[in-house]
Amino acid sequence: MILRNWDKHRELGILLLRLGIGLMFVYHGWPKISGGVETWVKLGAAMKFLGMGFAPEFWGFMSAATEFFGGILIAIGLLTRPVAMFLTFNMIVAVVLKFSTGAGLGGASQAIEVGIVFLSLIFIGPGKYSIDGRFQK
Repeated sequence: MILRNWDKHRELGILLLRLGIGLMFVYHGWPKISGGVETWVKLGAAMKFLGMGFAPEFWGFMSAATEFFGGILIAIGLLTRPVAMFLTFNMIVAVVLKFSTGAGLGGASQAIEVGIVFLSLIFIGPGKYSIDGRFQK
């Protein structure tokens, strides 16, 4: 059967997943990281929905940095699991924001979907075509 041999491409699939989602997060994170304090304050304001309304510029910068630098690290497969944890948390905050502002499931769906991808990467790991994979035994 044709599909029987597809398991040998599992590592390539993980590489494509990491590269695709990582580079998209670099793309989405760059305007946030380069937007400066004004952008960070707007981003960080989402933390008030988790009861942490203080220091929005700090939380916003951390979110932007997680998206931009985390995207780079996911793409190259370095510190994949810890970075995926931070990105999963970032998506949880985005989901809480969307629901808290009345956007509902339709508004939160993208963050939920991407959060599932990062949560899955925590369990799947970086694969052998990664910097992490070079050091795993």
